[in-house]
Amino acid sequence: MKKIISRFAPSPTGYLHIGGLRTALFNYLWAKKNNGQFLLRIEDTDQNRLVEGAAENLIKILREMGLDFDNQEPMIQSKRIKIYQEAAKNLVAEKKAYYCFCSAERLENLRESQQAKKQMPRYDRHCLNLSPEEIEEKLAKGEKHVIRFYVPSEKKTEVNDLVYGKITVNNLDLDDFIILKSDGFPTYHLANIIDDHEMQISHAIRGEEWLPSLPKHYLLYQAFGWENAIPEFVHLPLLLNPDRSKLSKRQGDVAVEDFLAKGYLKEALLNYVALLGWNPGTDQEFFSLKDLEKEFSLEKINKAGAIFDLQKLNWFNAEYIRQAINNQDATYQNILNESKKILATTYDLEKVLKVSGSRLNNLSELKEAAAFYYNLADYPAEMLIFKKSDLEKTKLGLNLALENLAKITEDQWQEKELFELLDKLIQDHNLNPGDLFWPVRVALSGQEKSPSPAEILWVLEKEESLKRLKQAVDKLS
Repeated sequence: MKKIISRFAPSPTGYLHIGGLRTALFNYLWAKKNNGQFLLRIEDTDQNRLVEGAAENLIKILREMGLDFDNQEPMIQSKRIKIYQEAAKNLVAEKKAYYCFCSAERLENLRESQQAKKQMPRYDRHCLNLSPEEIEEKLAKGEKHVIRFYVPSEKKTEVNDLVYGKITVNNLDLDDFIILKSDGFPTYHLANIIDDHEMQISHAIRGEEWLPSLPKHYLLYQAFGWENAIPEFVHLPLLLNPDRSKLSKRQGDVAVEDFLAKGYLKEALLNYVALLGWNPGTDQEFFSLKDLEKEFSLEKINKAGAIFDLQKLNWFNAEYIRQAINNQDATYQNILNESKKILATTYDLEKVLKVSGSRLNNLSELKEAAAFYYNLADYPAEMLIFKKSDLEKTKLGLNLALENLAKITEDQWQEKELFELLDKLIQDHNLNPGDLFWPVRVALSGQEKSPSPAEILWVLEKEESLKRLKQAVDKLS
């Protein structure tokens, strides 16, 4: 059986798109499930779009997400230019490709003419019939040129994709596409084929946007005589916004870096992204990376575009945060470290997380959710009075709380004991929860919506709690 080797081949043109993360993840999972290899290649031949530091950032993010690649150093296309140039010239020598010296102006005029005649825009093979002498003369003069692949026009091309099935194209509908640009750099088509062959890639798993290029790639494999080493092709469905438009930066965050910076956990991101276009076939929703390695299969990849729903991601992330806080696991330590960057450490951060963490979609919300612990905002005295209570009962509730909480020792200052004390005061004095719980909570937080009074008391500890309750009593005097 052929060894499974997959690859992730990003272009270092900026951030790692969430769709790129999914492509990397699916390649990683397929390799790991089959005890194969997951390789990284940096496709940096489009020199105009390169962003400095992007390649290093891609590698950093992949490692941070736990998607370690098996080649010690990634293959970098810009270091292999001579290999591609030689391959293109060999195809020219075998009359499977040819030099094209047409100017941009001529090509634009050709395109406009074809469009006016309602013809499919395509190159007219103007340079195909140049004599060897003419070609040599133009090359000697240093005339600007590209190399085009000669598409055999007398047949159809059939190639199989594991998601979309058999793709059949009439070669007459294919243009003689460029394989080597005028700057001497290869196009994606040429470099991709040569690299995949050299890396012995068994499965080319990539985005659906490359599906129209599949026949071209198949023809290149044939031209090089590599028919027996063509990888299995797997094209992943597009990622879409809820309105079914293509997921893009214009609609909001799409960069993995942005999500991590906002406090989305890598475990939640990987879990959610795995379910975009892949269905395990069961009701299970939560998967660790190890779970995914066991469960993943190419057969369960869907054709339909996958909706990237931020609310669903928030739900996943909130669940992961809750579980980590409850289990006090390795992820929890990561949450604690990130929280230290977000919050001051005036109070016990673990207490703050235990109380506020269960209410977060992501860690960046912690700053706002926990702000009142560090800075009690001024609030109107009327806010202390619950809508079903009155001034006298509110005063009574606050004074009872202040008086009795002052008697509790630091050792007894625990959430359970604090709740039981406040609850007993309500029962003993024939009060409603709104007469005591409400004003105590507002006094401690300055907010109408916040954690329970006992939780806040526990976090603030005795001295600060009594100080805030006294301020509330004074407001109503």
